[in-house]
Amino acid sequence: MFNSLSDRLTATFKNLRGKGKLTEADIDGTAREIRRALLDADVAVPVVREFIRRVKERAMGQEVSQALNPGQQVVKIVNEELVGILGGQTRELAFAKQPPTVIMLAGLQGAGKTTLAGKLAHHLKNQGHAPLLVACDLQRPNAVKQLQVGGERAGVQVFAPHPGISSEAEVPTGDPVAVAQQGVAHAKDKLHDVVIIDTAGRLGVDSELMKQAADIKAATGAHETLFVIDAMIGQDAVNTAQAFNEGVDFTGVVLTKLDGDARGGAALSVAQVTGKPVMYASTGEGLKDFEVFHPDRMARRILDMGDILSLIEQAEATWDKAEAEKMAKKFADQEDFTLEDFRAQMQQLKKMGSMKKLLGMMPGAAGMRQQLEQFDDKQIDRIEAIINSMTPHERNAPKIINGSRRARIAKGSGVHVSEVNQLLERFAQAAKMMKKMAAGGGAPGGMPAMPGMGGMPGAGAGGKSKRKQAKGKGKKKAKSGNPAKAAQEAREAELRRQEAAAKRMDGSSFGAQQEEISPEDLSLPRGFEKYLK
Repeated sequence: MFNSLSDRLTATFKNLRGKGKLTEADIDGTAREIRRALLDADVAVPVVREFIRRVKERAMGQEVSQALNPGQQVVKIVNEELVGILGGQTRELAFAKQPPTVIMLAGLQGAGKTTLAGKLAHHLKNQGHAPLLVACDLQRPNAVKQLQVGGERAGVQVFAPHPGISSEAEVPTGDPVAVAQQGVAHAKDKLHDVVIIDTAGRLGVDSELMKQAADIKAATGAHETLFVIDAMIGQDAVNTAQAFNEGVDFTGVVLTKLDGDARGGAALSVAQVTGKPVMYASTGEGLKDFEVFHPDRMARRILDMGDILSLIEQAEATWDKAEAEKMAKKFADQEDFTLEDFRAQMQQLKKMGSMKKLLGMMPGAAGMRQQLEQFDDKQIDRIEAIINSMTPHERNAPKIINGSRRARIAKGSGVHVSEVNQLLERFAQAAKMMKKMAAGGGAPGGMPAMPGMGGMPGAGAGGKSKRKQAKGKGKKKAKSGNPAKAAQEAREAELRRQEAAAKRMDGSSFGAQQEEISPEDLSLPRGFEKYLK
């Protein structure tokens, strides 16, 4: 949703790179571009004015003038001010000391309240709570049925004593306030510690809507009132938020449809205008497309700095610890990385959700946005299908997969042989890299060669990096112009060649004499002996 804003801000900050000192003209130009980017993104005008004022005030002060890198300092200031616009600190639900905690959802029709109710219930259930959904939207056709389906998907109970209406021709007859009171009483009897009340909405703000929402809140004593707002509705988001804040005095905001392609900047204004924090964000139709809203992380995403913390939290919540420990042990024991292992890792990644979304959380994702848009999550399913079409022997020993086997695998998985070839080639490269990393970067008896750092002391070949060794292989040492010195160098070179040949003969270069080795002497994975016969 914030792609356009992110691209504009990133382009603006590129002009500040490498400048040892920022002039007043530089700061004015940067502020002007940021103002245009925010206004184009539908951020409310009063919010933009206050934001620019604070940024310019801080950028003109000592905070930037005395900084070693003024450009980066301005980016830091913009990041901190964006966090302020989005609410400042992360705010989660405040649970009642005496259960049940009553949460009421309010908002316009079409904002996604009913879908969100199921997502919120699923989220709370995963945290160890026992939520109950209460269907109080009795005027939208099939709203009660939709909530029941959402509750069934989330695995939580739904209290719906009134069926609501099934078409626009019907006249609503139920009393939403009475249903809400009965729902809270039912939760107390059945020991539910959280009650989530789904209320009715309208296409626009009206007095009847506000009175009904206020009556439900008063009758149930709601501890949290969440205003659900469609992030795609533009500038009207601010007016709607102000009306609901005056009518029901909500305690927090939930942004829905953040996966849309609208400019979405009005959503950035809600917290600033109403003074109420954004608590949750909904990014799709799935139950898992729901997350706690962290202002600092969202600001980093907008500035294309990535959101590694959310990525780690998502991995921790879905990753199988037993499988991770198994892979870690296999890596430490320098066992071969097989296609069975590769398939297991792919399945773990699928549990985390859309790969496109996960890659979008990486720093610098804006630079590869076109590739991300073209990425198809179904490619993972095709790769898994190819591996499933192999025999256990082929998965554990992919080198035996010849042309006829590749044709059979392609036919069994419904893909072209070229896709099987590409998978095997990429897997071979990945397996080689993992084996090299497990062996310490190919430096026997020494520390692993870390990326970008060269060889550690004690590494093979006297601590030289492989890159330097390879560079030296192709070059011959220049002969000296002195005949006596040239003869001496020739004798030393011949002596080195003879020593190297002797080492190859007796196996001392590997630290042991060459002899007959049996499979029992090797540290092979269990069951691999049969592949040596």
